[in-house]
Amino acid sequence: MKKMSVADAATFYGVSREAIHNRIRRGSLKSVVEDGVKMVVVDTQRVKKAPVKRAPRASGNDERYYKLLESQNAKLQERVATLEDETRTLRDQKEAMLIEERKKIEAIYKEKDEQLKNILQTIASKFMLEAPNIVEEEEALEAEVSVEDESASHIISLKKYLKSSGFSEKKIKKIKKRFKEKAKDDDRIVIIGSKYYLDTAKYDYRDLIK
Repeated sequence: MKKMSVADAATFYGVSREAIHNRIRRGSLKSVVEDGVKMVVVDTQRVKKAPVKRAPRASGNDERYYKLLESQNAKLQERVATLEDETRTLRDQKEAMLIEERKKIEAIYKEKDEQLKNILQTIASKFMLEAPNIVEEEEALEAEVSVEDESASHIISLKKYLKSSGFSEKKIKKIKKRFKEKAKDDDRIVIIGSKYYLDTAKYDYRDLIK
């Protein structure tokens, strides 16, 4: 017989302290109190040590199974590496395609911009070339009116009339606006093209020029 503390008894039996206390309560272990400390009475002669368990030797089937697993693992790793390379290649190809498409789009827009610029320049050039002709046509039209009736020198364009009258710019604008509003319904106003003419010898225009 040997007296041990609860902790030592738990270590000796290979169980927890709680298991030792349970055995004491059940009466399967005896205990005594010495100097206020509970001691467990252990019969070391009756306790048999549990036999040591040895790991079973691997059989031939087990060895083949392990080798198969290693082989499959190696193949899987190789496959993963291949897929990673393919993914990287596809990503690089996609980026290259996107860059190429962007360059094409930029080139198309640049070409369109150049075409639009050329069209605008052509229209502007044509307008500049035709502008003098328009002025010449208006001047020729005025001359034609004068030539048709040389004796009637009293027929004059509204523009010349206002210019020779010495009116202010503000008043000239008001008179032009008034003539524009009345031109279609007033027989006194002669319309040729986009210009208005007055026959000062035949008509009185004081109601419009005021």
